[in-house]
Amino acid sequence: QVQLVESGGGSVQAGGSLKLSCTASTYTLGRRCMAWFRQAPGKEREGVATINADGSTIYADSFKGRFTVSRDSAGNPLYLQMDNLKPEDTATYSCAATFSPFTGPCSFSSYFTSWGQGTQVTVSS
Repeated sequence: QVQLVESGGGSVQAGGSLKLSCTASTYTLGRRCMAWFRQAPGKEREGVATINADGSTIYADSFKGRFTVSRDSAGNPLYLQMDNLKPEDTATYSCAATFSPFTGPCSFSSYFTSWGQGTQVTVSS
């Protein structure tokens, strides 16, 4: 397991942007499947985006065209660029990583062994 720490959350008005970062305790996350999840109060955790070691990405429908997941060439840190934010995007956003090396399909149902503590994003109307 690696330790993951998110940053970049905050308060923003609707239509604004934020960029979240997920920094790992290990030098590289390059051989892991990585993902962003979020959880709003009273709601279940939902997947936002995944990115595999080869750079391939998956987005949940709600975030296509608004959010962009990326990773440094060494895979650390992981980023989530969030544009055109809406009040319903208010949630705690967490990053997650699988074990390494990861060779399976990278999806929201992958077995993530490491989780960050989350960073709060609040979007006001």
